[in-house]
Amino acid sequence: MSGKRIRNIPLYVWVREDEMQEIQERMAAAGIQNMSAYIRKMALNGYVLNVDLEPVRELVSLLRRCSNNLNQVAVHANTYGIYEYEVKGLQKDYAKLWEQVSEVLNQLTAIVEL
Repeated sequence: MSGKRIRNIPLYVWVREDEMQEIQERMAAAGIQNMSAYIRKMALNGYVLNVDLEPVRELVSLLRRCSNNLNQVAVHANTYGIYEYEVKGLQKDYAKLWEQVSEVLNQLTAIVEL
């Protein structure tokens, strides 16, 4: 049986009842259900980081909607006419905004990968 396992060395840790309760609460907060995986992660890395990225997801959704609106403005401008520099200005501002959001997302990714 131990020949099939990648991790073939058991590690036993004795804890009090209150410590076990705290470990289980922290596991639940981190979204980890496997005790072995949680203990291994904590022993090797020292912490488990659980980041709520819902505000970032909403920001990305809003940016996508802005992009769609910008495309609609461009279609309207091409169909009915509008000053081209206005559309280019909107595109430039949107590109700058997206660069800043991309930078924030990259920083969050770096934090989560720790």
